[in-house]
Amino acid sequence: MPSALEDFKTLVKARLNLFVIITTFFGYAIACRHGGWEFWTLLHLILGTTACAFGSAVFNQLSEVDSDALMARTADRPLPSQRMGIVKAFMIGWGLSAFGIVHLWVKVGTAPGWIAAATIATYVFIYTPMKKWHSTNTLVGAVPGALPPLIGWTAGGGGLWEVGGWYLFALLFLWQLPHFVAINWLCREEYELAGYKMWSNGDVSGKHSVGLAVAFSLGLAVLAVLVLPFGIASWPFVIVGVLLAGMLVASGRRFLKTGERAHFRKFFLATLLYLPLVLIALFGFWNKA
Repeated sequence: MPSALEDFKTLVKARLNLFVIITTFFGYAIACRHGGWEFWTLLHLILGTTACAFGSAVFNQLSEVDSDALMARTADRPLPSQRMGIVKAFMIGWGLSAFGIVHLWVKVGTAPGWIAAATIATYVFIYTPMKKWHSTNTLVGAVPGALPPLIGWTAGGGGLWEVGGWYLFALLFLWQLPHFVAINWLCREEYELAGYKMWSNGDVSGKHSVGLAVAFSLGLAVLAVLVLPFGIASWPFVIVGVLLAGMLVASGRRFLKTGERAHFRKFFLATLLYLPLVLIALFGFWNKA
């Protein structure tokens, strides 16, 4: 039996939400690239954003208890396994979400607080139910997934409507698409059994899914080049960004040649490698606060 701590970590999707914390941090760091860092602001930012991410994960699982019970990889979660009650989970989710939003408002700024609230609302009330309605839910779900760096950007003094913050949003939005297409195909049978409408449904060969993944990866290459006309980063970032996107394209093409599941899994792992490397490069070659 999992311990209470392990159940809590599963309930809040602690490992998955590490990406939320990382991207929020980079949004803040890039906004402060030519200015000063405030230790306490960063601490309150990470604390508030983490609470919001954890809270939204709880509400997501509350909405999907029946579906999670049908899939082998999620059936042992605290709620479908009935190791935790619905009321208790609701109180945890409500407490974390409310604390996170209010903490960001009070300790960091109104813009980060509002963006965090919009992230939770979009994720819980639009994306989560839409997974049973239409396959474009992946596009909708990429919106709340791309907002954390914008939370960090505004916390670091960046303007809400400045191009830098929205470039970070676009980068995270576009990165999620090949990443989640890979997950969808690798878990296709379970998603179909649970009644989720995904792009990979019925794609036994994986050619349709990898075609989408490669197309989105090419979009990341184009996005890397766009830093030049916007004047937000220098040539070295373009080179790094295009090479990293090329890594994804090459990995996808390898699957097209072999059709082996292991190669699509390698593509998925490549997307995990891409994100921290491209964010580090963007921070290093950023030329606009």
